[in-house]
Amino acid sequence: MKEGEKIPVLERERGKKGMASSSAASGDGDREETVSLKKKKKDGLGWIEWLRGLLSVVYEVLFQRIMASHLQNPMPLPPLPDITSCIVTGSTSGIGREIARQLAESGAHVIMAVRNPKAAHELIQKWQEEWSGMGLPLNIEVMEVDLLSLDSVVKFAEAWNARSAPLHALINNAGIFAIGEPQRFSKDGYEEHMQVNHLAPALLSILLLPSLIRGSPSRIVNVNSIMHHLGFVDTEDMNFVSKKRRYTSTSGYSSSKLAQVMFSSILHKRLPAEAGISVLCVSPGIVQTGVTRDLPKIVDAAYQLVPYFIFNAQEGSRSALFAATDPQVPEYCEMLKADEWPVCAFISQDCRPTNASEEAHNVQTSQKVWEKTLEMVGLPSEAVERLIQGEQVECRYGKADQQ
Repeated sequence: MKEGEKIPVLERERGKKGMASSSAASGDGDREETVSLKKKKKDGLGWIEWLRGLLSVVYEVLFQRIMASHLQNPMPLPPLPDITSCIVTGSTSGIGREIARQLAESGAHVIMAVRNPKAAHELIQKWQEEWSGMGLPLNIEVMEVDLLSLDSVVKFAEAWNARSAPLHALINNAGIFAIGEPQRFSKDGYEEHMQVNHLAPALLSILLLPSLIRGSPSRIVNVNSIMHHLGFVDTEDMNFVSKKRRYTSTSGYSSSKLAQVMFSSILHKRLPAEAGISVLCVSPGIVQTGVTRDLPKIVDAAYQLVPYFIFNAQEGSRSALFAATDPQVPEYCEMLKADEWPVCAFISQDCRPTNASEEAHNVQTSQKVWEKTLEMVGLPSEAVERLIQGEQVECRYGKADQQ
């Protein structure tokens, strides 16, 4: 994106948000009436809400390339000082690989947080060879983490925090979408989509707060999805085990992404301005990545037939790179906080602020998601406040490695 285009982008969003606020105000009466009449707990999206969500997904598929036509590919990044440290999870393939490489080529110190260190080292060697003669060697290192193990997440965070080094950006990119696969659970007992896409990144974000404070102004960027518009979070059954709702891989994925937006929104509110940490979610768009390995053959074939509509990984990385590097992002996040906007900043695939789903604006459910998430990852309810004050916080996980 050209430098001159960035300022009006966020300015336009102020007007958009103002209209949304006005709309929300006009609907206050309806909301109060709904609350007074609704006696039983909501157990899923209504068909109108679901249809709106589906239309949002279809619209993105059909028009994302047009909406993002003003962006350059690859996205030009500002020079990043060598002291800028960025952790990128899931950075050996797809969007994460593009994010890690482009940040490193812009001068950042990139930490590839991956499950397969061997694959990461092979990538680094290849990148260094291709970069040879174009500048100083890329400053990239590898640290192992497995998001299907909360013990591994705690171990990773402790290893980084032990350096007492600043962290300027945490990019929670790693995720799974096991399309068409049966329900699976991690060794921690949690549904795999919920753990990898929400619980593990949430735990990592909170445990790394001391390093993010040292790197202030810093950012937590969560690579989310337009699919969160189809999600619904039952805080009494985030594991999909009660059988009240039929589990599908789509419901598991979309619910985990909605949970991430809701949790991020509460974290955004709880972090004081003086902490200097911005929290954002981004949609990369509909991207052709390794996820298609798990698709039914007929659906995978359809993916191959519509290359115009589907982004490649480099195009899909632009919103996360924008969120991690654009100088106006902190100001925008603070503006939302000052206006008591119910949702954290959400950047769409065209690198413009947009609104999260209607369900994501449910403040009461978001608070419940926050509380339930902390319980599930083994952190005390006051973890954020204590970490900001410089206190130690004990997690239920990771203790086996200390014994």
